[in-house]
Amino acid sequence: MSKLSHYDDAGQAHMVDVSAKSQTRREAIAEAFVELSAQTLEALPQNPKGNPLEVARFAGIQAAKQTSTLIPMCHPLPLSYVDIATEIEPEGIRVRATAATVAGTGVEMEAMTAASIAALTIYDMTKALDKGIRIRHVQLIAKSGGKSGEWHRE
Repeated sequence: MSKLSHYDDAGQAHMVDVSAKSQTRREAIAEAFVELSAQTLEALPQNPKGNPLEVARFAGIQAAKQTSTLIPMCHPLPLSYVDIATEIEPEGIRVRATAATVAGTGVEMEAMTAASIAALTIYDMTKALDKGIRIRHVQLIAKSGGKSGEWHRE
């Protein structure tokens, strides 16, 4: 196993120098799952606060653009694309965030942040109807580009 890249030889946290890395197209896809009760799922279209899924989409896009201000060693990136898709399933809502850039480092953190904040926004918009909401399985699904190339969760 290689060492953690965000620490120097003295064990101090630092931002990784990516200036020598190639500027290539990089993309990452992350997911989160918001577990909701059947009653809350049924009430989504009539939610008095508005459409939680549309608000969550905007929040996820905004969050991706703010990742470097939230994660201390994360590089600010010129994002080329961010999208949030939601799918209603029998037990809740699957949130899928996609982020892309042409840069010297990947966009996994942007996709993970977008999925997390979109899921939290769904929680915020529906908590009046359900106190037992759970957010689970925040995870990277796939990434491409850069030195490490393609990766897909099995």
